[in-house]
Amino acid sequence: MKIIILGAGRIGESVAATLVSERNDITVIDTDLSRLRELQDRFELRGVVGSGIDPAVLAEAGARDADMLIACAAQDETNLVCCKVAHQMFGIPTRIARVRSDAFPPDSPLLSKEGFAVDRVICPEASLTRYIGKLIEYPEALQVREFAGGLACLVAVRAVAGAPLVRHSIAELRECVPDADMRIVAIYRRLEDQPDRFIICEGATRIEPGDEVFVLSAREHLQSVLSALHRNERSGRRDVQRIMIAGGGRVGLRLARQLIGSGRALQLKLLERNAERCVALAAELPSDVLVLHGDGTDEDLLESEGIEQVDLFLSLTNDDEDNIMASLLAKRLGATRVLALINRRSYADLMHGTQIDIALSPALTMLGELLAYVRQGDVQAVHSLRHGVAEALEIVARGDRKTSRVVGRRVGDIPLPKGAQFGLIMRGLPVMGEDAESSDGEPPPAPRVLIPRSDSVIESNDHVVIFLPRKRQVREVEKLFRVSATFF
Repeated sequence: MKIIILGAGRIGESVAATLVSERNDITVIDTDLSRLRELQDRFELRGVVGSGIDPAVLAEAGARDADMLIACAAQDETNLVCCKVAHQMFGIPTRIARVRSDAFPPDSPLLSKEGFAVDRVICPEASLTRYIGKLIEYPEALQVREFAGGLACLVAVRAVAGAPLVRHSIAELRECVPDADMRIVAIYRRLEDQPDRFIICEGATRIEPGDEVFVLSAREHLQSVLSALHRNERSGRRDVQRIMIAGGGRVGLRLARQLIGSGRALQLKLLERNAERCVALAAELPSDVLVLHGDGTDEDLLESEGIEQVDLFLSLTNDDEDNIMASLLAKRLGATRVLALINRRSYADLMHGTQIDIALSPALTMLGELLAYVRQGDVQAVHSLRHGVAEALEIVARGDRKTSRVVGRRVGDIPLPKGAQFGLIMRGLPVMGEDAESSDGEPPPAPRVLIPRSDSVIESNDHVVIFLPRKRQVREVEKLFRVSATFF
């Protein structure tokens, strides 16, 4: 695809890096010449200096034959106007804008073609806080990704010695955990002084303590899945009740509001180093949220506020180094789990699997929302995993046995790329444009989540979740699911 990206900041850089690696034709627009040169030195892309709302600049970037515009400049106004110009003057088919303001919900008439002509609004802060909310709901998980609107989930969890499935083979899964249907699609094993090794999941594969295990299941089975891999007889389930947030910026404030609105009984403390910002936060948040003037790297402050009793410590400032140091300090002082917000992908890779339980990249949390638009075929959801190395995608099987390479065929007969796995089949989901009732007036059957076996047959309109250990395998899967009038 030919894609124009407006903005060469952190979000624009991450999006460009991912899309370039998938052999898309990328052009980046920014007013900062030095920043564009840096990106051109690192990635195979083209840079254009100028303002994205200038039609001449868009024309120079190739807007006349572009397939997509991703506007992620610093200002909401710039992104919105750029989408309008791209639609009205150049007819770019797909336009995505990063908008931080809450004034533009997805169904706002201001985003219609008569308005700013935005097909999709992306808000990294909103994506980030929604994702953190899932990690608070399932505290044992390292990652939680949803498919089919939450009907099914993929979780990454660190295997703990003594848990029911640990030191057992995948073939023994049903015997060890008979009450939960699940599919283990990948294992990453820690090796001393070496990168984590990807382990292909077969019946004889054993789960070892310390393994990072990726599991797919229906949402209602998630607690059983987490128990099977992460809890032993001495460690029962511990809900997250005491939360400390370091950083009262956009992300910290949005997360605090979200947690307050969840209705859960939480004890919430918010640390902010700017005194004026503390006053504003205290005025905006309820009185039961304790706002403290201080720094997350202040050992005395953390100890005086009972860091050893905190279930989850989150460092969400704009400084990667501060977030890393605050999280490491909180962990050493006794916090049960710590999460650090890390913008630089290289830093996030270094911190993964260390004393920091979760190293979270804002760009990667929202990347899946963008990739669903870039992917070819009927892709419904894409989730970037292992800091962009692996991927899980939800794709719809269309056509029939004559026009499709997958419909009407057994899972065991469908040639996936090496290491890729069929994870789930979601059957009975509504088809866009169909009525909610069947022809006889009866409501349709409830959607089902199926664990595919080798003899399972793919049906038309099935939503299939596939795990790919290397994202370069995506094109093979898209081609496999593509409907062709000439395929027999």
